[in-house]
Amino acid sequence: MTLLERLVDSPLAVAIGRSLLHSLWEGALLSALLAAVLVAVRSPRARYAAACAAMLLMLGGFSLTLILLAPQGAHTLHALKPLALPAWNLLPANAASSSWSPSVVAIAPWLAPFWISGVLLLYIRNLAGCLSVQRLRCRGVCCAQDRWQKELVQLAARLRVSRPVLLMESSLADVPMVLGHFKPLILVPVGLLSGVPQAQVEAILLHELAHIRRHDYLTNMLQRLVEGLLFYHPAVWWISHVMRTEREKCCDDIVVSITGNAHEYARTLAALEEHRFSGREPAIALTGGRLMKRIRRLLYPEGPNGAWAPVLATAIFIVAGGTSLAAWQAQASPRGSATAQAEAEKSSSSAFSKWLNEDVVYIIDDAERAAFQTLTAKEERDKFIEQFWERRNPSPGSPTNAFKVEHYRRIAFANQHFRTASGAPGWQTDRGHIYIVYGAPDEIDSHPSTAQKPIGVEVWTYRHVDGVGDHDSITFVDRTGRGDYHLAPGNAR
Repeated sequence: MTLLERLVDSPLAVAIGRSLLHSLWEGALLSALLAAVLVAVRSPRARYAAACAAMLLMLGGFSLTLILLAPQGAHTLHALKPLALPAWNLLPANAASSSWSPSVVAIAPWLAPFWISGVLLLYIRNLAGCLSVQRLRCRGVCCAQDRWQKELVQLAARLRVSRPVLLMESSLADVPMVLGHFKPLILVPVGLLSGVPQAQVEAILLHELAHIRRHDYLTNMLQRLVEGLLFYHPAVWWISHVMRTEREKCCDDIVVSITGNAHEYARTLAALEEHRFSGREPAIALTGGRLMKRIRRLLYPEGPNGAWAPVLATAIFIVAGGTSLAAWQAQASPRGSATAQAEAEKSSSSAFSKWLNEDVVYIIDDAERAAFQTLTAKEERDKFIEQFWERRNPSPGSPTNAFKVEHYRRIAFANQHFRTASGAPGWQTDRGHIYIVYGAPDEIDSHPSTAQKPIGVEVWTYRHVDGVGDHDSITFVDRTGRGDYHLAPGNAR
């Protein structure tokens, strides 16, 4: 008798096979409950906790089922009690071996060797991935400048991260990431600390420190162990996806709560869009999750789901009633409420003004600008902005607007690369203007200013621009010698 036959005939194989079959309906039930929670709850922390609970319950359900079935495993298949599932006849009744008509119970022991093989293969793959990521600690790395090390210590203190954290630059890392749990290390691509504005660097470091504070590296490793153990179940992979998505949202919220500028943080994420993580899953990277959905969520927070409107309305009514009663008893002065409302209106007006005069200043036409300026209610302006982007959506109705994503990426790129020596943001410069409207040129012929030639010249060539033509060249001139390029006469756009 071969080893495989002895394994299949053993009571342990019977118990494993039946546990695997039972885990199918257990996982389906848990995933349905999690889906209901996700529909009702918008808080990333609550959604993440619910996904973690579902993952633990799946593991616990499988383990408990295996423990309960193991003592009941008989030495022969005939002593087994059939599952409450229909029999699967593998051979027709009139076949030569018609006396053999195995049911699901008879097939169950054969699931054990396949499951064991799958678990071993996935664990070997995960181990290889972990070793590959850990090599990033010592290959192609250098210590970051002292001022960034000190800045990291200050940011860690703000987040109440007690463990010492090391910051290093890596020539192999594509995006910022965290390595390790007990001795955490933040790796950033070489040149990121010097090539990105300080506010964006601080946001990046805060995001990685948030992962360390939440112990996400350890959680991610445990999560991958469960994925390997229950690899056959689609619900496990869906729950893992929810965990990773909500984990990034939780860290995003921590960064925004500290910086207080969701718009600037969204730009930071957009600037890193071109440096997506290349698949080293055991690490925790800034661009994890669905990055474009994270940016959209920061810029346009979603409200509660409409299906729960009655429940929410009742809760709001109760809260509002209690608040009103407390206010009546305290006889609070209305001046404070009026002041808070005025401040809220001022903040909303400032955000809309920034959108009109900075975000879309180069792409909004005169009619749209005039129409927007006539609107006064916040709801009307929000609806106008939504329709503004939808009119430019290359795939109307799709959840991700490629035009909008590309537009904000261009703004982030312009601010990063075309900032003037005098401090003007990149989007306000002539090169930033052209880049935002037409995108990256096909060719750049650059002749910076020198001692012999004090006037610098840079020529951008586009092979084709919609609405403009073919082989269009744009010349920029630097007359200051400090990199402040302006459109040359005859190139006005």
